[in-house]
Amino acid sequence: MGLIKKFRIKSYKAEETIVELKNISVFYNKRQIIDNLNLKIRKQEILGMLGPNGVGKSTIFNLITGLKDPDYGDIIIDGINCNKLPINERFAKFKLGLVPQYGGLIHDLSLLDNLKLVSEIHIKEKELREIKINKLISQFEFEPLLKIKAKHLSGGQKKKLVIAMSLVNDPKILLLDEPFAALDILTIRMLQEIILNLQSTEEISVVVCDHQARDLLNCVDRAIVLSNGKIIASGSPNEVISDKAAKNQYFGDEFNIN
Repeated sequence: MGLIKKFRIKSYKAEETIVELKNISVFYNKRQIIDNLNLKIRKQEILGMLGPNGVGKSTIFNLITGLKDPDYGDIIIDGINCNKLPINERFAKFKLGLVPQYGGLIHDLSLLDNLKLVSEIHIKEKELREIKINKLISQFEFEPLLKIKAKHLSGGQKKKLVIAMSLVNDPKILLLDEPFAALDILTIRMLQEIILNLQSTEEISVVVCDHQARDLLNCVDRAIVLSNGKIIASGSPNEVISDKAAKNQYFGDEFNIN
């Protein structure tokens, strides 16, 4: 995946924290999912989250967006404690964007109508809506697909559309849940380049959660590995795959990203 790595630009990245999960614990039916977790997400970084099923990756997304409240601890976005902020206020105030693993579009609407629908929710002025839609059409090369119903798009085209829809409100923080699932190699490479371009051109902080560890590690600046509700490894892709705890509990001894 050398083609992907050459797109990575690191010199401009700030160290400023945009999201902080502080001393977070979460329980589901008395079962502890997150155990006193601390995590900082920096401005304009691409952070990857890895770990087996049930370790809390999706729960972290739900905590950030407000779909789930912590039992203990604080969710801090842009320096503001937002534990008590409802979902709609959180998305609007902090410019959050979410790309779910499944769904996120209206299958019986055309690609263009899906973009129009979301833009009408987020942008009041008609002229500004048209400018934004035209920018996304050009950015994602949607011109040949505008009249095709979403249900007839390929898996990669649907994923591109959902990402484009999530950008209508110009998010500062974009959460991608399993973006590489069930996609072919070329489509995964295309999505990796999109993620990297969002970081460099749109200056967005991107958080990616996926079971495709190699594909994730080839497009992130930093990764964390979760196990039993805790972060057991954190660092660059090479650092986390070399970490003894991460090897023992997730990667195994033979894993590499080349």
